[in-house]
Amino acid sequence: MSCCKVPVLIEAQVEMGSVNELEHKSLFRQEEDAAQTKEVSLMEQGSLSTSFAQHTPKAPKNTMLNSIKIVIFCNKLNLLLPFGPLAILVHYMIDSKGWVFLLTLVGITPLAERLGYATEQLACYTGPTVGGLLNATFGNVTELIISIFALKNGMIRVVQLTLLGSILSNMLLVLGCAFFCGGLVFYQKDQVFDKGTATVNSGLLLMAVMGILFPAVLHYTHSEVHAGSSELALSRFSSCIMLIAYAAYLFFQLKSQSNSYSPLDEETNQNEETSAEDEDPEISKWEAIIWLSILTAWVSLLSGYLVDAIEGASVSWNIPIAFISVILLPIVGNAAEHAGAIMFAMKDKLDLSLGVAIGSSIQISMFAVPFCVVIGWMMGQQMDLNFQLFETAMLFITVIVVAFFLQEGTSNYFKGLMLILCYLIVAASFFVHEDPQQDGI
Repeated sequence: MSCCKVPVLIEAQVEMGSVNELEHKSLFRQEEDAAQTKEVSLMEQGSLSTSFAQHTPKAPKNTMLNSIKIVIFCNKLNLLLPFGPLAILVHYMIDSKGWVFLLTLVGITPLAERLGYATEQLACYTGPTVGGLLNATFGNVTELIISIFALKNGMIRVVQLTLLGSILSNMLLVLGCAFFCGGLVFYQKDQVFDKGTATVNSGLLLMAVMGILFPAVLHYTHSEVHAGSSELALSRFSSCIMLIAYAAYLFFQLKSQSNSYSPLDEETNQNEETSAEDEDPEISKWEAIIWLSILTAWVSLLSGYLVDAIEGASVSWNIPIAFISVILLPIVGNAAEHAGAIMFAMKDKLDLSLGVAIGSSIQISMFAVPFCVVIGWMMGQQMDLNFQLFETAMLFITVIVVAFFLQEGTSNYFKGLMLILCYLIVAASFFVHEDPQQDGI
């Protein structure tokens, strides 16, 4: 009897233990579900962003000397920084426009790259969406400053060509280098990005082409109601509309589509989580803001000397001003975009690369160009959106080509190579192109 009862008692204890264990697990599961539900509700309310839920950056505590060492002395490209002060000395001692332009161009290059670095450090504290917009914004500071100085001096064609060249450089050269380098690193697969966001960006670029195309068509068809004034009035009206559209785009990115720069699939999320520890910022948020202010001021100073030397450099080197404005100036100004877009692509974060390259093109075409028209209006300068027939056609074809490359939502090194080769064709075209409107320079 006792031998028979023992197994029965053991089985009863095992069953009771399993029941208790199940109840215990169910309680833990309920607590975990409640915690997850609370976290999701906080994210939906905007009090907790997805980027900070995954990884919270640790702000370093650097001294002033450590901060200077990190920003200035830890990058080999900063060996070119002395060329900036040297350009100022040459300007006052020799007054050779060709040398001043060359030295200033070389001196601005590391500043543009350091602007990108400081922006990336600041983006670590803001999340991916604001970070992508910051990269696009401060990546274009160099071109915008150069354009304002040129507009102040009445060099309207230089402003138009510089902004146009920056758009072409971002869409073809920067995006092409990102696709090419990312494709070489991940050559065994096609890199994936958000096709929906790419479609919206392509639509915005086409809208910018529309705003620039119609004044040129109005001019060359000689169909103005008031000759000479209708074209300028249309440009100013279209510029105001484009600024409103860009403001709506910012609201859409920051509020309605806050995850537009976030990765797409679980594999990319895992890659981000594994590399999160390696992406802690090297400087604090306020250090990044201070360095952004210092670098922007130094770029502004050198840009004044650069603009003054453009005409002299064109005569000394026997190179068209159109080539200098469309090709040379944007390559230097887009150094930050080059570094950022390539770095993100090589880490398989192609959405961030698109956010920098295409986002920068959108910002120039939808904000910088109409902004310069409005600023010129205030200055009394007749800056308009008529970029001439050759330049407008070049922009239109470029936007169509890039839109076709983005429509699949995938990239590889071959697509990147094609975009780079397209940019070489554009550069060669402007090298042999003679600008008919020499009086506007």
